Amino acid sequence: MDGSLNQGVMRRAEIARATSETDIRVTLDLDGSGQAEVATGIGFLDHMLTALARHALLDLSVAAKGDLHIDDHHTTEDVGIVLGQAVRAALGDKRGIRRFGQSLLPMDEALAEAAIDISGRPFLAWSVPFQRPKIGSFDTELVEEFFRAFAFNAGITLHVTLKAGTNAHHVAEACFKAVARALRMAVEQDPRAGGAIPSTKGSLEG
Repeated sequence: MDGSLNQGVMRRAEIARATSETDIRVTLDLDGSGQAEVATGIGFLDHMLTALARHALLDLSVAAKGDLHIDDHHTTEDVGIVLGQAVRAALGDKRGIRRFGQSLLPMDEALAEAAIDISGRPFLAWSVPFQRPKIGSFDTELVEEFFRAFAFNAGITLHVTLKAGTNAHHVAEACFKAVARALRMAVEQDPRAGGAIPSTKGSLEG
């Protein structure tokens, strides 16, 4: 390495995954401008993913078809899986990234905190109680399922904590936006890092 950032490297990925339950394709550009084209068949999830892209400054395309006649679970979880895989692929060997990111984000009465370590060691610590089981027809427990699938497939350590909040929509949206802002910080290229992998081990593969 010459000690400089690889400015010409395109940090993009396209991942497709098909099972008997879902068929999902995600394209991702970590160095985007927050543009999103999202169609999962689940209106609330589309709304959250659009917010995620906007606040993480990712360019994101998600096309998903799933067994929604059963419920939203498989589609929500599997979108998290594929999005996580896309983030991991787009990061490559993780040279020059900041690695850590955090955000404390208010959404009206709700306040959510997210912290990320792009560590190669997947983990989710989730402390977000919801006071009602649904947002419209969307099960609030699926917010945790999405982020668990995302964290484990992206290979990141993710902590999400609700500091305040009673409105379920606000709580969920605060979580998505907090994770987005933390992710934006963590994947950002650090001009002081000189293209190095930010680990004393020389690797962020677990």
